Amino acid sequence: MGKSFKALAGETLHTLGTFKFWKELVIMTLGMSVGAAAVYYFLMPSKLIIGSISGLSIVLSEVFTNMGWAVKVSTIILVINAVLLVLAWLLIGAEFGAKTVYTALILGPLVDMWAKILPAEKVITEGTSVMNDPWLDLICFVLMLSISQAILFRINASTGGLDILAKIVNKYMHLDIGTSVTVAGALICCSAFAINPFRLVVIGLIGTWINGIAVDYFTDSLNKRKRVCVISPQHEEIRTFIIQKLNRGCSVYHLEGGFTNEPKVEVVSLLTQSEYASLLHYLKEQSFEVFITAGNVSEIHGKWHTRKGETIS
Repeated sequence: MGKSFKALAGETLHTLGTFKFWKELVIMTLGMSVGAAAVYYFLMPSKLIIGSISGLSIVLSEVFTNMGWAVKVSTIILVINAVLLVLAWLLIGAEFGAKTVYTALILGPLVDMWAKILPAEKVITEGTSVMNDPWLDLICFVLMLSISQAILFRINASTGGLDILAKIVNKYMHLDIGTSVTVAGALICCSAFAINPFRLVVIGLIGTWINGIAVDYFTDSLNKRKRVCVISPQHEEIRTFIIQKLNRGCSVYHLEGGFTNEPKVEVVSLLTQSEYASLLHYLKEQSFEVFITAGNVSEIHGKWHTRKGETIS
């Protein structure tokens, strides 16, 4: 089963003891609040079943109600996530960490929080859902949920639930993680046949597919950096500005011009959008002779300076 109980507990305690975890706790709470609002205001009233633990919880709540047992959706979410977290901890280990434990367990209470702050009945002016159209409800839900997931993924957290199930399937059935998420999501969508007509189930399946696309889009947007390449005779001044003023690392390449055969120097750096704008302003202000190319980068692996004296992997 992987690491021992003592090792897992030690890793968890170490994570909880870092300032970074508590700083990101606020971000996780805000991100999950957006996701909970999406579930409460768009998923639950419309009874759309998207491939998620929230969707499965809606199905089970409806089934239990038909059997004469009134069980709240938020309660089922909490129970399912708790069971999955225990299974993940035993079967996979500490890779999810305290972040996933926290985000998974607060979804249900946050749904209840929105119900108390602004009940859905006050938002629904006509029909049975907020937008009174399943496609509009689907779009609003997917956009809000995708933003929530992208925020969490950016700080190396997740919403738990389906992500945990997919990780378990990935490890023991050796399926690609993307395939695992798709398969699990599709199975949950199909469970909606118990309470919804065929049309709504199809809408849910389409929503599951769109959700994956939207998550990729928002994740790429949040993580986007500029890979800037500058060829200039004033390469030393440019290198100094990037390191000392922007506090970024850079690479220096010695080249030979293909047309002139003259030796040249290229400075390459990864910058945020605002830092890229500052570099352009500096180059224009100094009237340097430069040739610049820039492209978007959505993933960075390895060491990258975030602020003076701090790096991330």
